[in-house]
Amino acid sequence: MIPKVKKILYATDLSKNSAYALRYAVNSANRNEADIVILHVVEMMDKSTYHFMAAQIGEKLVAEKAKEREDHAKNRIKKRLNVFYDKVRAEDPEFKDNKVSIEICSGYPAEEILRTADELNCDMIVMGTHGKGIVSQTFLGSMAKKVLRRTRKPVFIIPLPKEESDLTVHDI
Repeated sequence: MIPKVKKILYATDLSKNSAYALRYAVNSANRNEADIVILHVVEMMDKSTYHFMAAQIGEKLVAEKAKEREDHAKNRIKKRLNVFYDKVRAEDPEFKDNKVSIEICSGYPAEEILRTADELNCDMIVMGTHGKGIVSQTFLGSMAKKVLRRTRKPVFIIPLPKEESDLTVHDI
């Protein structure tokens, strides 16, 4: 028997076509009457960059700038989500909203995706992949590959279109 999906983790890098993968997360959530957790990970600076920045502007200011980046990302997600849901409702007036929460954190994306999925008891992970590189049709993106190798949860990898799709949500 397939377990019931109650919570879906949608990991986004906020790229212009990331709404394409969000559509899959929302569709799965509607079919399963599940909640959605939207996760964006602000990549950590490497240690040498951090120490350089801290020496130049001070640790307090470096921490403030990191907090500003996280707040900016959360605001972008909220705005994009509103535009996305408005578009979906225009296409389907019967559309039911899902319970959505937004998580922003700093760290290494694959690690944070796995940690968040476990901590929040998500039943499924949805993420897009850009398929960058010469052999993009043969290999998954490195982030998707890292998540797939280390999780026991179902993972839906959505190839993002190279060109803008009708679901593109521009920077607002």
